[in-house]
Amino acid sequence: MLKLLKTHFGYDSFRPLQKEIIDTVLSGQDTLVLMPTGGGKSLCFQLPALALPGLALVISPLIALMKDQVDTLCANGISAALINSSITPKEQAQVMQRASAGDLKILYLAPERLGSYGFSEFLDSLNVSLIAIDEAHCISEWGHDFRPEYRNLWHLRKKLSKAPVIALTATATPRVRRDILSQLGMEQASVFVSSFNRANLHYSVRAKYQAFDQLVELLQSHKDESIIVYCFSRKNTEETAKKLTQAGLPALPYHAGLNKDVRQQTQERFIRDEVPIIVATIAFGMGIDKPDVRLVVHLDLPKTIESYYQETGRTGRDGLPGECILFYSYADRRKHEFFINQIEEPDERAQAMRKLEDMIIYCQTPACRRFCLLTYFGEDHQATTCDACDNCLNPPVEYVDATEISQKILSAVLRTGERFGMAHVCDVLRGSKKKRVIELGHHQLSVFGIAKNLPIPALREYIEGLKKLSYLQQNLGEYPTLQVTIKGKQALIKNESILLPPLTVIKKVLTRPSGTTLEYNLETFEKLRALRKQIADQQNVPPFVIFGDKTLHEMAYYLPSTLEAFSHLFGVGKQKLEAFGQQFIDCIAIQTAEQNLKEKPVPRKASLSITNSPPQTSSTLNETKELLEQKLSIKEIAKQRGLSPGTIIQHLEKLLQADELPDITHLKPKDKDFQKIQKAFNKSKNKTLTAIFKQLDEEYSYDELRLARIFL
Repeated sequence: MLKLLKTHFGYDSFRPLQKEIIDTVLSGQDTLVLMPTGGGKSLCFQLPALALPGLALVISPLIALMKDQVDTLCANGISAALINSSITPKEQAQVMQRASAGDLKILYLAPERLGSYGFSEFLDSLNVSLIAIDEAHCISEWGHDFRPEYRNLWHLRKKLSKAPVIALTATATPRVRRDILSQLGMEQASVFVSSFNRANLHYSVRAKYQAFDQLVELLQSHKDESIIVYCFSRKNTEETAKKLTQAGLPALPYHAGLNKDVRQQTQERFIRDEVPIIVATIAFGMGIDKPDVRLVVHLDLPKTIESYYQETGRTGRDGLPGECILFYSYADRRKHEFFINQIEEPDERAQAMRKLEDMIIYCQTPACRRFCLLTYFGEDHQATTCDACDNCLNPPVEYVDATEISQKILSAVLRTGERFGMAHVCDVLRGSKKKRVIELGHHQLSVFGIAKNLPIPALREYIEGLKKLSYLQQNLGEYPTLQVTIKGKQALIKNESILLPPLTVIKKVLTRPSGTTLEYNLETFEKLRALRKQIADQQNVPPFVIFGDKTLHEMAYYLPSTLEAFSHLFGVGKQKLEAFGQQFIDCIAIQTAEQNLKEKPVPRKASLSITNSPPQTSSTLNETKELLEQKLSIKEIAKQRGLSPGTIIQHLEKLLQADELPDITHLKPKDKDFQKIQKAFNKSKNKTLTAIFKQLDEEYSYDELRLARIFL
């Protein structure tokens, strides 16, 4: 199992309960798994699917989640596909043909498809190894997200009675758990309950006073990070997104009333890091498997703790810190009570009111919020404090001496002429070699690089502290600039001591399972992040499909210079090592040279077999090369190899770089299309695919643009 885990997923070890659950599934037993979002539920059925002969069926109601997981599996070299309303009848027929032929290992299905015409016969043609039912709480009327089509899953279980069933959920009270087992006829199943404690999340509740102003300030402190803001109504969603965009914080609305294509495009832009903020309705949800969301804000009150827990669970899925902030007012409570009182069925109305009351208790409790959540889900949690919620972290603020760094910041604002905003001042203080800094001659100032050891979040926090204490002020015009106040100038002239609140973020850290703390190089991380985005655009996949933030953090800390060292990083499997390893190593090499950094040995755990041959002559490229010589199309090669078309196009690019690309004239786009794309590339100053994609009004896909670029 460990070999499969490392080869396909790049992980060195299992998370708590994963090994026990996988062993149970492999033994043929039915299994119910309760595990929090980000706890590794998917691996509990994906790994058995690889180990068992045949095809694993995965039932999921979340279309976006299916696509993200299929993209990730294909990127890891695993043949997977999906059938839901997002694909055409022709595409569905192709997927069904592949499944019947035994070309797939994992097939994701929307539950409503099971009752469609001809599907029963299709199921008869399959050798099903296991059935995974994701979001299993949807089968229970006692749950917060009941879906009637889930009640028909017992037909599937009965039809495929020899295949073990694994039902999974992140949110289920004891009553809902019993209902899941009963509805699926799994009374004898093994039940695994992981802790509902998301230790990497910080919870807080704020009074809903001037909430939008608070929201803007909050989002500005999370600049360039992925954020989800939840609102009560569709109208609030659209108004909030519009106001945020006007405030210089690009945001898009997302709710069920929007056109399906608009919703899909919004999701794609969010997971590709093209828009940082999504404003969504509480009731609708998104089901997006984006691991690097750093902040979830509830601008309005959720109606149940289950909903709140699931929605906050969309942050920090990569195990890195996430923040969950809820705005609460009595008016929100009255709004929910009004709608609950419209429910005609007395029992249903009483249940909804009880769940709302539990949500109010969470908002108003003076005790640990984490303890409140865990108690609700029936978990016996020994500690009654967590040191990671607002109630536990609320001692009186003790100010600390910040004279030296304050003088540096005030001097930098003055030396740059008080004509620039926070971002530029931070760049000067950290010694950035950005084009704008050099053009303005600010690299020659005495303040250039005098705070290069401080990360940007820390500098921003110091600047905010100086603003609050009136040492600095910000011009709120079209281009917000910093200015030193009279108080600030006097402090500099008289060399006065300046006391500020202690930093909440001093340095970004990450903890490996061994407990060792890593302090990675921020500048290198940003370069790696940019490379990841570039590759993701070329591959037409979200950035996290290439590598997660945790993997980039390790790259920026260990700075590996060889494929052997790179292979030991978290999240690096065989497929990704061959596909992307050398590009990231080259990027790291540039940074180590420019910043005079030194490589650190990566702790050796599970190993991948590394060949001495360079990546451009690897076996996977040779396989693609042979199929190209047979004049197969991109789609035919992708289907035969169980890879995505984007991966095959990347193989073409690597073969071209190595001067080993055979004749592929049969793949050249039609003359009319090729000339149009060629003209766009020639005209564009910015040759990135994203720029060309937008220049051509999104007429061609990223894969089509990449293929055309090979012929330029």
